[in-house]
Amino acid sequence: MSKTILITGATDGIGLATAQVFAAEGHHLLIHGRNAAKLAATADVLRAVFGSGPVETFCADLSDLAEVASLGRAVRDAHDNLDVLINNAGVFKAAHPIAPDGQDVRFVVNTLAPALLTRMLLPILTQAGRIVHLSSAAQASVDLAAMAGARHLDAGAAYAQSKLALTIWSQALAVELGQAGPVTVAVNPGSLLATNMVRIGYGLAGNDIAIGADILHRAALSPEFSTATGRYYDNDSGQFARPHADASNPETVARVVAAIEARIAPMLG
Repeated sequence: MSKTILITGATDGIGLATAQVFAAEGHHLLIHGRNAAKLAATADVLRAVFGSGPVETFCADLSDLAEVASLGRAVRDAHDNLDVLINNAGVFKAAHPIAPDGQDVRFVVNTLAPALLTRMLLPILTQAGRIVHLSSAAQASVDLAAMAGARHLDAGAAYAQSKLALTIWSQALAVELGQAGPVTVAVNPGSLLATNMVRIGYGLAGNDIAIGADILHRAALSPEFSTATGRYYDNDSGQFARPHADASNPETVARVVAAIEARIAPMLG
């Protein structure tokens, strides 16, 4: 049965590889990218080479929360129902990590944008749907001052903290939504896969990107994730696992979630 699936950051890396898998199965794809020309070219290839299902494009810069909100509204205007949301887009090293307004781009793209987009799309996500957040094996205690732009971090610290923050938020969202769904899970797709992020950040060719595409496909559609709401899947070990210890500390979780919700609240609607 065809599903309607939105993938952010679908013009390269794991997002593109995952989109190719879904396209080959004939699903209705909504692909996001920040470069309009690259996005259009990606859609053409998906239609011509990988499948016959519909492919729609949505362009937005996820480092700008106003554009994230516009993206959410555009998807809601175009669709009454969404089966799967894959919050794949992320950033590790950035040429300009601090935005003009002083915000850390790594936290905005990796944490705040997926949280905001998820909130925007909850009204159309089906009860049996899935929300898949890209986490990482790299996780570190969240510095709320850094997330607010009041303290600057190096790339590694900002990335690890932003990924834990999203993992914590996914866990809290599951509690909020309850077993009625949709399912919300955080997934480490695999360490050091062959993405631009790994090539630029570490100077490595990386491991087979199909490893990441496979687990995102499973998280989105397979029965093994149907009751996994609130959990974290570590694809390095091939199993559900406990994320960083902070995700088990109620006070820490409450502080991180409150900070995220406060940042995205003005953009909702």
